Amino acid sequence: MPELPEVETTRLGLLSLVEQTVAQVVIRNPSLRWPIPDNLADLLQGQTLRALTRRAKYILAHFDHGVLLLHLGMSGRICLLAKNETAQKHDHFDLVFTDGQVLRLRDPRRFGAVLWAGEHYTQHKLLSVLGPEPLDDAFTGAYLQQHIRTRTAAIKTTIMDGHLVVGVGNIYASESLFRARINPATPANKLNLRQCETLVAEIKATLSDALKAGGSSLRDFFGTDGNPGYFQQQYFVYGRTGEPCRVCGKHILNIKQGQRSTFYCGVCQKL
Repeated sequence: MPELPEVETTRLGLLSLVEQTVAQVVIRNPSLRWPIPDNLADLLQGQTLRALTRRAKYILAHFDHGVLLLHLGMSGRICLLAKNETAQKHDHFDLVFTDGQVLRLRDPRRFGAVLWAGEHYTQHKLLSVLGPEPLDDAFTGAYLQQHIRTRTAAIKTTIMDGHLVVGVGNIYASESLFRARINPATPANKLNLRQCETLVAEIKATLSDALKAGGSSLRDFFGTDGNPGYFQQQYFVYGRTGEPCRVCGKHILNIKQGQRSTFYCGVCQKL
């Protein structure tokens, strides 16, 4: 699944659409994770896109009368086309702009989303329950310690909870915990303030590094220009089961947590 750096990379690749006007809305298959609203053409045709922002893994397209939510799902991709091209099998949704550019959602598994959130978009059920952004100043070591002090679940699964902090997906959770030298199975409430401060700093650094690298090549993730991200070349642990740790040389281990693979070094990340 595309994570925060991949979604932010996608958003940045779409910025040429800002201040462009929608000429046509094309819905080829409305059956995504949630149905695409059938009145979307009436809502958007002739409207000007004023801004593109991101909240967690959602891209927010701001118009004068409300916000369109876009989500890539498990395998989705938003393509920016210089001109309208023949749609492929999994091309489910287009925004065609008057300057000829096309925003196209390609989603083989149809777990993505195209939803109208209206003017009061922060109150939308998908956004209102979200925790702070990991790169914002509100996400601090003190904040983390305060919110995990009663949590006995493993710290790896805890920091992936979007109610606590958004955008720390499986890859970047494993990488951040390695950088912080914290074992992923450690109960969250066992972390002291110093460890929380270190972990927050490493989450911010890991995500920032991934953003600079254009995200990761997660299976079929590519940016809006068709180019892959390159952060996977910097992984310390993720996907490296049995390979030598880049710090101590011992083999990277792999365990299951919450039905997801967790990668770590048993020497660098002792319990």
